[in-house]
Amino acid sequence: MGSGLEEDYLANPGKAKGKIVLASLWLSAGSKPGTQNLHRSEKTALAIKYGAKGIMLFNGVKNGVLLTGTASVTGKLNPIPAVCITNEDGLRLREMLKEKQYHAKLSMDNHSGPIKARNVIATLPGTKYPNEKIIVCGHLDSWDLATGATDNGLGSFAIVDMARTFKKLNLKTERTIEFVLFMGEEQGLLGSRAYVADAIKKKSLDQVKYVFNFDMSANAIGFTAGGRKEAEAFFKSTGEAIKAIDTVFQNKTSAGGAGLHSDHQPFMLQGIPTATSVTNIPSEVFRCYHADCDDINLINRSWMVDQVRFSTMFLYAIGNAAELPAKRMDDATTKQFLIDNKLKEALQIAGDWRWKGE
Repeated sequence: MGSGLEEDYLANPGKAKGKIVLASLWLSAGSKPGTQNLHRSEKTALAIKYGAKGIMLFNGVKNGVLLTGTASVTGKLNPIPAVCITNEDGLRLREMLKEKQYHAKLSMDNHSGPIKARNVIATLPGTKYPNEKIIVCGHLDSWDLATGATDNGLGSFAIVDMARTFKKLNLKTERTIEFVLFMGEEQGLLGSRAYVADAIKKKSLDQVKYVFNFDMSANAIGFTAGGRKEAEAFFKSTGEAIKAIDTVFQNKTSAGGAGLHSDHQPFMLQGIPTATSVTNIPSEVFRCYHADCDDINLINRSWMVDQVRFSTMFLYAIGNAAELPAKRMDDATTKQFLIDNKLKEALQIAGDWRWKGE
């Protein structure tokens, strides 16, 4: 089924029904210009929608790298088996299927049951606006094919060490800084969804003014404002102040764009401004994302140090800003923001589009 996108199913009506789907995790060669890829969980949701009995996604990374990762958009168990195989195995199977049909058996043994997991939160109360919170977060969980050193050892370390830095230097900010390690991100953003749901229930979500999410973040050379163009000037000027202290920081800062599938998402869907850092580490490190090679030998200590010190500077600046560079959007503006950033289709597939029937 090509790249496993909806257009692949619509081009072959009924083809997937009752069968095991084989699709590329990345966009297939020859995809139309401008085609937007989907997350593996959304590709699995489409396979279920079109009646498949199982799905095999093959990795885009070469040389036998084995990938894992949840294929559920909701955090609940899928009704069909969903697996990833290597790039080479996927391409070989695809070539074989050009010649004739094959019968295959795909079986999985799983044990699943309720567990108790916790988000880890450390709070530094604001001196002037204690009820205005800046959240800086990353996820604590990882996959067990390796040690999760990049995803999300890097981000988790940054959060803990930024909190330690604030405490050690006795840094004070006018707004409250909340350092959060979310659990269950890999299973469907469970920790951050629970945080937002609890805040809505307690009517305290308005206290959350900004969310900085560090997922696989290291060696910061800039910051992106999560698609909020009104914040770009503040981000750039703050970056220039950091660069004046240390020219290692390149200030590759911009408004950036909005994306999904990490712990900023539940906040962004509520109109809360989000941001992250521009990561400057070799591309070969990212080939091990969610893979059996995501190990500590990939990591350079200087990346971790620079991530912490430059992020701490930026967080200190926004915590003491005379005025925050972006504010929470109302529902109508949030909806248009998501449409403008081409996120509607993915959110609809995942069941996260809040504007039903629109």
